[in-house]
Amino acid sequence: MTTTLYYVHDPMCSWCWGFRPALSTLIARLPSEMQIARLLGGLAPDSHAPMAAEMQEGLQQTWRRIQARIPGTAFNFDFWTVCSPRRSTYPACRAVIAARLQDADLGEAMTSAIQHAYYLEARNPSDRETLIALASAIGADPDRFARAIDTPETQAMLEAEMASARRMGADSFPALVLDPGDGSRWRIPVEYSDASAMLETIESVLGGPSP
Repeated sequence: MTTTLYYVHDPMCSWCWGFRPALSTLIARLPSEMQIARLLGGLAPDSHAPMAAEMQEGLQQTWRRIQARIPGTAFNFDFWTVCSPRRSTYPACRAVIAARLQDADLGEAMTSAIQHAYYLEARNPSDRETLIALASAIGADPDRFARAIDTPETQAMLEAEMASARRMGADSFPALVLDPGDGSRWRIPVEYSDASAMLETIESVLGGPSP
């Protein structure tokens, strides 16, 4: 039986940004034979409408809560003055898929590039031009990427991943779901600063400590 740990995320989810260090530590400590599958959950559909001032303020408060809860998490608050925020994360999700279509490893690289652009560089990943520039920066073919990002096929792939996440009960992000290979699904509580606690839960589900 193949054991798989599903990580459900959105590249523009600020809690997913804060979770990156703990997730990296967890993955490094998992058994090498365990598969890691990343699913895009999709926070907000396509929209060209400016984000309401109340939502902008609410998200800035969320960034501050994350900084308080996860020390060392950085945010560039210039984003809220130099960009035109929109509540639209599907373009960034499709960008990850479009990068993956060129090379499986580029999906994770694209996620990282989007997060750094958004949270550290005050660039807007809801904008197509930003995503194409990021694709070029990670070594993807920008023309091929630009053709793939908005196709019905890419949107269908995103919708399929979102549906898979919902079937697992992953309706908030980040989420971890363990499939031991026997048809069961186990939600692993996310610990933003304690990879050891998540590892212990996984070991408990699997019936013993990992090597």
